[in-house]
Amino acid sequence: MSLCLVVDEMHPSLPAYLEPLGLTLHYRPDLRAAEVPAALAAHPYEGLVVRSKLRVTRELLAHGPQLRYVCRAGAGVDNIDEAALADAGVTLLNAPEGNRDAVGEYAIGLLLALFRHLPRADAEVRAGQWQREANRGEELGGKTVGLLGYGHMGRAFARRLSAFGCTVLAHDHEPACPPDAYATLVPLAELQARAEVLSLHIPYEKANHHFVNEEFLAGFPKAIWLLNTARGEVLDHAALVSRLRTGQIRGAALDVLENEKLATLNAEQQARFEYLRTAPNVVLAPHIGGWTVQSYERINAVLARKLAAFLQEGRG
Repeated sequence: MSLCLVVDEMHPSLPAYLEPLGLTLHYRPDLRAAEVPAALAAHPYEGLVVRSKLRVTRELLAHGPQLRYVCRAGAGVDNIDEAALADAGVTLLNAPEGNRDAVGEYAIGLLLALFRHLPRADAEVRAGQWQREANRGEELGGKTVGLLGYGHMGRAFARRLSAFGCTVLAHDHEPACPPDAYATLVPLAELQARAEVLSLHIPYEKANHHFVNEEFLAGFPKAIWLLNTARGEVLDHAALVSRLRTGQIRGAALDVLENEKLATLNAEQQARFEYLRTAPNVVLAPHIGGWTVQSYERINAVLARKLAAFLQEGRG
């Protein structure tokens, strides 16, 4: 039997998906990140399953010389050193198919909440205020929405936007990005020239740090709404706040922040967060775009399918 160490909380269906593949699971979500190297060294693990608790680094891999694969239970792999895995001959498997529908639906909800002032209106009614005219909103139908990044998440959002009668433009850095019926792939300059809404769907990696910055935002001739369900670090929050103040960004809906450990914000981050927290045209949420009952289990199913193919290839 092949040993696999699981260091994060997973849907309880995980053994039912993975044990038929011939795996013995050591389910240890109680482990702290600092304790994982010793755990890896204690057994001949061939597999490691993680969410976001742990950074998988070259140093960590040295403690698990028999590792053959790392499974990331989710889409983003910014906590994993892919070059180190490649050098060690370790395969990385992730599961963006597991939560793409959750993110697609959620992005629609964020955009509607932003356009129709739902958080503010809810708070006002709870406070005994009935302000209809002050909460007159925008319709999503007819808007031109620009998607930066057209992978699993961008495509799921585009599919749902199409039902609202939107014009959906998408730009992806990959020249071979396949087209589909839900968005028109365009050069970045065209997306900037035409978009009324900008939605971010690019992964975080060093090259994408603050990709959306002051210079990038200056390329939009129209005032835009901005949506981020990707990673907080791809957006320069100083540029965001500056443009919210001037009205060049009409509103923002953010599921992710530059620093999501709110107790550790430095002075500059705290000042930006205070502005965002109190701005009436900003919707905030705690990185829950892919966090649904259904996606929780579906991620296990996707990982099991990919792991079965990997193991079969290795045995062949």
